[in-house]
Amino acid sequence: MYDFDLFTIGGGSGGVRASRFAANFGAKVAIAEGGKFGGTCVNVGCIPKKLMSMAAHYHEDFSDSVGFGWERAASAFDWARLIGAKDKEIARLNGLYAAGLTKAGATVIEGWAKLVDPHTVEVNGKRHTAKNILIATGGTPSRASMPGAEHAITSDDFFHLSAQPKRAVVYGGGYIAVELASILHGLGTDTTLVYRGERLVKEFDADLGRHLAQEMARKGLKMRLKTTIAQIAHNGEEKVVTYADGSEQSVDCVLFATGRAPNVQGLGLGEAGVAQAANGAIIVDEVHRSSVPSIFAVGDVIDRIALTPVATSEGMVVAEYLFGKPGRTTNYPLVPTAVFSHPNIGSVGLSEEQARASGATVRVFRSTFTPLRHTLTGTGEKALMKLIVDAQSDRVLGAHLVGADAGEIIQGFAVALTCGATKAQFDATIGVHPTMAEEFVTMREPVAA
Repeated sequence: MYDFDLFTIGGGSGGVRASRFAANFGAKVAIAEGGKFGGTCVNVGCIPKKLMSMAAHYHEDFSDSVGFGWERAASAFDWARLIGAKDKEIARLNGLYAAGLTKAGATVIEGWAKLVDPHTVEVNGKRHTAKNILIATGGTPSRASMPGAEHAITSDDFFHLSAQPKRAVVYGGGYIAVELASILHGLGTDTTLVYRGERLVKEFDADLGRHLAQEMARKGLKMRLKTTIAQIAHNGEEKVVTYADGSEQSVDCVLFATGRAPNVQGLGLGEAGVAQAANGAIIVDEVHRSSVPSIFAVGDVIDRIALTPVATSEGMVVAEYLFGKPGRTTNYPLVPTAVFSHPNIGSVGLSEEQARASGATVRVFRSTFTPLRHTLTGTGEKALMKLIVDAQSDRVLGAHLVGADAGEIIQGFAVALTCGATKAQFDATIGVHPTMAEEFVTMREPVAA
């Protein structure tokens, strides 16, 4: 009756995972992608961002080595060489994604797809029918609105800059802003982070945002909080940023990191009758079915948690619900995450603010200390670790840190929280010494409420 059992629109993490496993389950699957496979994560997100973050850490490593007896050698950074190496790795990953789909038996179609009706998709002027359709088109950067906004670039553009800017303004205070500002600063760009709010990464525990700002400033990155940009003017090769207070700043690059929006333009959602939220996100139920029974959606386009592992989990929910054994869910409250700012953030579970807002009586454990590495570097860098504990059940509700390798550390504690670990069990766990991570199992005294 239909050409395919499942037709997926979008070749990012969620769409590829759902398509590949649906095909493995025996379904006849097609997937359409008009750009490069891998979506935001592989092409303009997680992977290139972390590669560039690693590159930006080297200047600190060179400097820190002096405290350990090394003579600092002269070094020079080559932006074009980094971008070339990054692009080579991304191309390799693009190929692996496409090859994995083909190996699983899915039909790969190159082109931008749109809905025609609840069971029909059009790509490159050709129509295909499917019993089920999955939309996994991801998100797209939002642009701030002001005179001269067209002179700014977005995070998508950042990864393809042909030359390194000498001076830059990064506008925003979320995880993308602090990551890209850290990269630019670490690679030697004179960088100013501008944010309208009072603290960075406001979606995280408040202590993390305050501590991160302190450490980023300690590294020499300039910050202007509680500040907005009034306009951007183009003056030859320069961009002139005028702030709301009337002050001006001349830079080579203005980068907007002011959020992302569901990528729904041109999909034909209205024509197919798919219900959307005010920001365009597709509204779905617990199995990711939209208001149209044959149309599903996963990933950033549903605007729940915009993280690659979440999209892949959601893709598995759909694949198993339709073609495997139903029952899989995504555990949204305990999704761990890392921010690759300098220093890193790692977080899982409830923030202190969320825990108190839920009505729980909480005990808070917090430790700020100098990591062993920095006892010899003289940088003064401090790490922060924090646990949120339910006073009645003793269950650990949240674990948070700011410090080196935060993402590597938080993954293991995410397992513990998923298993319902208590503070007593944390206390009974022997730490690995000397490490930063051991601080999570040695904090004994709660801070004052």
